Amino acid sequence: MPRRTSETLRAAAPGSPSAMSREARATTPGWLWIPAGLALLLCAGPVAALLLNVPWTSLPELLGTDSARTALGLSLATSAGSTLLCVLLGLPLAVLLSKLEGPWIQLMRGILLIPLVLSPVVSGIALLYFWGREGIAGKLLGAVGVDVGYSPAAVVIVQVFVSLPFFVVASLNSLSAVDRDLEMAAATSGAGPTAILRHITLPLALPGIVAGTLLAFARSLGEYGATITFAGSIEGSTRTLPLQIELSLNSNQPQAALGICLLLIALYLMVLLLARIATGRLLPR
Repeated sequence: MPRRTSETLRAAAPGSPSAMSREARATTPGWLWIPAGLALLLCAGPVAALLLNVPWTSLPELLGTDSARTALGLSLATSAGSTLLCVLLGLPLAVLLSKLEGPWIQLMRGILLIPLVLSPVVSGIALLYFWGREGIAGKLLGAVGVDVGYSPAAVVIVQVFVSLPFFVVASLNSLSAVDRDLEMAAATSGAGPTAILRHITLPLALPGIVAGTLLAFARSLGEYGATITFAGSIEGSTRTLPLQIELSLNSNQPQAALGICLLLIALYLMVLLLARIATGRLLPR
């Protein structure tokens, strides 16, 4: 067989990249590129417009102000604290939801998804009526001299409320994919539930848990509506980066707002890069 013919056959062997590429072209309608291109334009266009208008030469001055540095420090601290709470509280919930069935489990799933569909303003009002001074939990805390309103603790509460579902859903998908036969084999060998969870379930589900952690951090970092409704906008206490952007726009300082927007985008890109490194993939291929 001629050398060129054999090379062609090897290149077209099942499972080879070229064969899969030809298979994709043969089964994918070309007209899909039109709506797909429009979808990408709707996502990338506004971001590109923002980057084109960023005052690059003035960035060190804009981001070096006391208000910008304070907002950055508060955002990073509260987002890290809320993400830690999401992991500590959400991981047990995700494990239970992945292993148990029944109407009560379905109800728990439904409750978990409520923050995902609520308007940010509605979320803030709901938090106010629960954690505020006259709220259900707020009155109990006030009786012992604890007031979470208009404090960094209020920001953390808001961020946990909006980001916990992201962590649990991402972790749940990964936990549900763990091979139950491996867990049962360990159980029949004498391993206890905690040992199985520690040495089998969590290590196998770790990529999804890490991705959920980073998603929760990113969601906490960008929270705005519920924060300003429940916690207010107090410099050094509750004014995170998104609130600082809003204040700059209202103060007729669009360049300062653009600079902080660029800072947020850079932080989001860092989160995506960490997700790529930690999980080995960012999106399923």
